[in-house]
Amino acid sequence: MKGDGLAAEKLAAQFLQENGLRLLESNFRCRFGEIDLILQDGDVIVFTEVRLRSNANFGGAAASITNTKQAKIMRTAEAYLQQHHSRAPCRFDVLLLDSLAGAPQWIKNAFEA
Repeated sequence: MKGDGLAAEKLAAQFLQENGLRLLESNFRCRFGEIDLILQDGDVIVFTEVRLRSNANFGGAAASITNTKQAKIMRTAEAYLQQHHSRAPCRFDVLLLDSLAGAPQWIKNAFEA
C-alpha cells in the first residue's frame, strides 16, 4: 500500500496544480504528524490530506479522516506555519481517491481549526 499511497499523493498534487494551486511541500513531517501536501491557492496556504481507499466496506476514504486525525493535521499545520514564520490564512482540504484510476473528489474546507 505504501507505493499506492505515494502514487495517490503524486496524482493528487498533479490534479491540484492543474486546478491552479502551487505545490509548496510534500510529506511535511514534524513531531505532531505528517501532512501529505501543502499548497498555495492565491494567498491561502492549503493543507491537504490525500486518501486512497480501494475498499468502501469501512466507509470509504472520507470516513478514514477521524477527529483524531484532523487534530493531528491541525497541530502539524501550526508547526509548519511557525517554522515558516507565516501568518497567511489557511484551510484544510481533502482529496479522495477510490482508486488510482478513478476521478478524485476534492473537498475544500473539509474541516476547520
